[in-house]
Amino acid sequence: MNALRRHGARIAITLLPVAIAIAHVLGIWQLPFIERLDRFVYDVRLRATMPETLDPRIVIVDIDDASLEQLGQWPWSRDQLARLTTEIMERQQARVLGFDVLFVEADRSSGLAALRQWIAGPLRDQPGLAEKVERLAPELDHDGAFARALAGRDVALGFFFTRSAVPRSIGQLPAPVLAAGSFPDGRTYATHWNGFAGSIPDLARAAPLSGFLNVVLDRDLDGVVRSVPLIARYQGAAAEPGYYESLALAVHRVATDLLRVVPVFAPPGPLPGAPPLEALMLSNDSGSARLRIPLDELASVLVPYRGAGGPAGGSFRYVAAADVLRGALAPGELKGRIVLVGATAPGLQDLRATPVGTNFPGVEVHANIISGLLDSRIPGVPDYAVGYELVMLVVAGLALAVFLSMSRAPRAVAVTLLICAGLIGLNSWLYLSAGLVLPLAGSLVTVALAFVLNMSWGYFVEARASRGLARLFGTYVPPQLVKEMLADPGRYSMRAQNRELTVMFCDMRGFTRMAEQMAPGDLQDFLNTFFSRLSEIISAHRGTVDKYMGDCVMAFWGAPVEADDHAEMAVRAAIEMVAAVEALNRSHGQRGLPQVKVGIGINTGLMSVGDMGSAVRRSYTVVGDAVNLASRLEGLGVHYGVEIVASASTRAAARSLAWQELDSVGVQGKARTVRIFTPVGPKEQTDPRTLDTLLRWEEVLVAYRRQDWLQAQAMLAPLMAADAEKVLYRLYAQRLASMSLTPEDSQWDGATRFDSK
Repeated sequence: MNALRRHGARIAITLLPVAIAIAHVLGIWQLPFIERLDRFVYDVRLRATMPETLDPRIVIVDIDDASLEQLGQWPWSRDQLARLTTEIMERQQARVLGFDVLFVEADRSSGLAALRQWIAGPLRDQPGLAEKVERLAPELDHDGAFARALAGRDVALGFFFTRSAVPRSIGQLPAPVLAAGSFPDGRTYATHWNGFAGSIPDLARAAPLSGFLNVVLDRDLDGVVRSVPLIARYQGAAAEPGYYESLALAVHRVATDLLRVVPVFAPPGPLPGAPPLEALMLSNDSGSARLRIPLDELASVLVPYRGAGGPAGGSFRYVAAADVLRGALAPGELKGRIVLVGATAPGLQDLRATPVGTNFPGVEVHANIISGLLDSRIPGVPDYAVGYELVMLVVAGLALAVFLSMSRAPRAVAVTLLICAGLIGLNSWLYLSAGLVLPLAGSLVTVALAFVLNMSWGYFVEARASRGLARLFGTYVPPQLVKEMLADPGRYSMRAQNRELTVMFCDMRGFTRMAEQMAPGDLQDFLNTFFSRLSEIISAHRGTVDKYMGDCVMAFWGAPVEADDHAEMAVRAAIEMVAAVEALNRSHGQRGLPQVKVGIGINTGLMSVGDMGSAVRRSYTVVGDAVNLASRLEGLGVHYGVEIVASASTRAAARSLAWQELDSVGVQGKARTVRIFTPVGPKEQTDPRTLDTLLRWEEVLVAYRRQDWLQAQAMLAPLMAADAEKVLYRLYAQRLASMSLTPEDSQWDGATRFDSK
């Protein structure tokens, strides 16, 4: 503390850039150059990590200059587009076809409309002329021909959203992919639009699947297409209000049959208000296939560019539209492919500025999104990005303030470079491993400014050992988990919180008899060996040893490091602990030492976890009703002849294991009964005969609980014959023999009551 006081002024000036950066992150004082630098960092990293390989699944039919020279100016007549559609979907057998073009006006190139006007006017007296024109109408109705080519096929058309003071709407929109009521009120979940330019009604009805083509958002200040809205909200009078999908999402959903769309919201936070949108979940009708798409706060996705754009870019195959129309492709050459029709001709003005090129075809933006969705390769900005940047700024700033103020120049330079490398390394690792796009520029600029200010302040002194995060958490947390916690320290806190965890109580049976037979020194050695082995197993399965209580050890899983499979890890640890005790018994038996057994109780449920205790002694522990239940279950194993007793919630969470149900019980302190189970082992390692035995045992329990004593006895008999020494079978045989002598009880719930632990 004295050293800190001596260098207080130097530390304060080192923290000045940190305070400015925090003000920028919180929106108090915006620094545009930081935002520009962050975009530059993102662009550089994107270009450095692009696959730059061909994706053969997507083909772009290109309206290029050569096609315009052969077929004439755009727009082409709709009968040509009808032939193009038929060629792609029938002769080439494409999986789905998407049009990155608009069809907002009727095709009048055939002159049919003009003929009908003449017949209704100056030529109305010409006999038979009207009938002849109507006979020719199917051939001259190019829109009708195009509509017939679209009908019944997996084709998606494009439309464009607009926003203006006076809404303007042209054409027809498809049905929204999500109703307006799918999102709670109180937050803007997507870009809002009040007008549109859609396909003419005949085409919209023929191809009801459509997606919007908007790519550049107002917030992209430099005009570079980095993100594209995946869904957008239309609120107007010309079509049904709701959330509409982009062309890329529409094409992808049809191509993969993931037609169901469900918004995923972030968990409720401490502040009131509607939760932010986190992702879209796509699934098929059965739910067997799923895709989670991360979204930002305006329902946009960062475009996962594969490489340079255009026909020479090498990311996608380009085929000239004229070549497709004249049949230059072999039949079935595009079979099963996703085909997008778009333009690279400069005169059609569909070239975009992107991080990988300034003249990037707009159609290839959609192609890159579809490719990323197919590969589950969509980077995302998580909702905790602001919190992450604040933690990085504070941690880096405090580290710089302390180390630079108390270090000589060589060490100060080394520390600064190390912090920069750590910030870049952590940020890059999260991007490469998890697709997380997190801010970096603000932290790097802050480190650089802090270094310059500190070095210019004056002199350097000997460095002092820092009090790092690892030491703080190491007071409470097992060492094997500290390294994982250091990867993202902002996620962890000693504050108590309610979480679903799995807790275990493991008690040594026969300990009192053993203590009477062994010398104190031998008993101490045995207990040390016993608990050390069990603790090793708990640690190997990523558990936290809470405490030792005489001959009992308590452990829990799922905190402080979260784990979705905490129940399964706890049960597998319990199975290995039982096997380890058997191995210890064999070793002790050879030396004439007493044998011991263990009783293990496991429960999964909501409990409070955190730093608890008194001012004198504290510990990182769990408390709650779910913890008490695990303690009660630990003592029931003797009654059923098993070492491990787990609750129904643990069994439901550990689905990869085979289980045998023991009973429905009422334990001390619990008003409601609970079903209890014992694990048999991993399903993949359990032989079919054992699995069949477990199924037959379930049938015994069903008959037992409906008080069909004779049926239960008959079903239990073959199980008893196969394993007459099994305590569980003998217990139920005695129950059934006793209950068969009593009349049926309508109040009986099939549960066994235990009034003591």
